[in-house]
Amino acid sequence: MSDDEKKAAKAELAAFQAALAAEHAAVYGYGVAGGRIREGRRTEARSAYDAHRARRDALAREVRDLGGTPVAASAAYALPFPVTDSPSAVRLAAELEDRVAGVYSDLVRATDGERRRTAAGAVREAAVRAVRWRGESVAFPGLAERAADGSASAMPSVTPTG
Repeated sequence: MSDDEKKAAKAELAAFQAALAAEHAAVYGYGVAGGRIREGRRTEARSAYDAHRARRDALAREVRDLGGTPVAASAAYALPFPVTDSPSAVRLAAELEDRVAGVYSDLVRATDGERRRTAAGAVREAAVRAVRWRGESVAFPGLAERAADGSASAMPSVTPTG
């Protein structure tokens, strides 16, 4: 394997690990949001929670297939703002989806073939969920927070504590 191929493989694994970390954070965040969201939107929250769990599990398999050890979930995460009622839970859900979309956009750049198609599908799914939660769309979901700080890699949707 050439040095360029080694670099590409390392970047791909790092992008998968970042996506896995973001999915761990999203699962946690939806657990919090689900406890506060009004009854009329609980089915939607449960569906998103299940989708993120499925993506998390698939990403863990991909990391293992690439020869890595899947990054573990943190015991707890610091939320970006207090989630005390249904409106703040909905806002958290939209934020989670935006951030997950941003991490998956990195995965799109780091992969090709079927892996790239799968990552692009994850960006699309997160963007659609964000629109549903927010009630409006953004031009490039997941990328707005990157433009502000010039970052090429997104942080997980919520940050680990401890």
